[in-house]
Amino acid sequence: MPTNCAAAGCATTYDKHINISFHRFPLDPKRRKEWIRLLRRKNFVPGKHTFLCSKHFEASCFDLTGQTRRLKMDAVPTIFDFCTHLKSMKLKSRNLLKKNNNCTPKGPSNLKPNISSQQVLLEHSYAFRNPMEAKKRIIKLEKEIASLRKKMKTCLQKERRATRRWIKAACLVKNLETNNILPKGTSEHILPTALSSLPLEDFKILEQDPQDKTLPIL
Repeated sequence: MPTNCAAAGCATTYDKHINISFHRFPLDPKRRKEWIRLLRRKNFVPGKHTFLCSKHFEASCFDLTGQTRRLKMDAVPTIFDFCTHLKSMKLKSRNLLKKNNNCTPKGPSNLKPNISSQQVLLEHSYAFRNPMEAKKRIIKLEKEIASLRKKMKTCLQKERRATRRWIKAACLVKNLETNNILPKGTSEHILPTALSSLPLEDFKILEQDPQDKTLPIL
């Protein structure tokens, strides 16, 4: 059970009546190292029962979908009240950075300063927060592509069946005209122009074409 917060200058202690949660340091070495760096405690090594309270995390770091408040996998502590000498060190580093920026050559630039990471994320909505989110999106798109290919194949099969039926019907009409069962010129009124102009021999060749054996013929 946590007793107090490991952040420097934080006097928060565990109290079940206060809506403050305590969180262990992550087991992942890379994230654990990042937490320690942000904590700014010299020679600090967190133990098994070392905690940080929820005051040091932004609201976006928490997953509130369950019954308990949990940290997201990429959450890092960013809210601290460091002592005076640490703040002065931070101020010196900022002044040094500002001085270096003044030494850069001036020129036209389309880059906008002071753009927050949230704004960048919104403007580049195609970006993903983590590899798992990208993998899920790829799997979803692959399923959609497979479904569209299946629909396209079905449409092509229907088109080929319809074409074969037209050829069969045209051949029948031509035969009836040849045997004087139907009056001459009937095919010109019944069939499309592209089919009515073809001779009967061409329809017989198309009808006996072995390339489309799988398609039913009326």
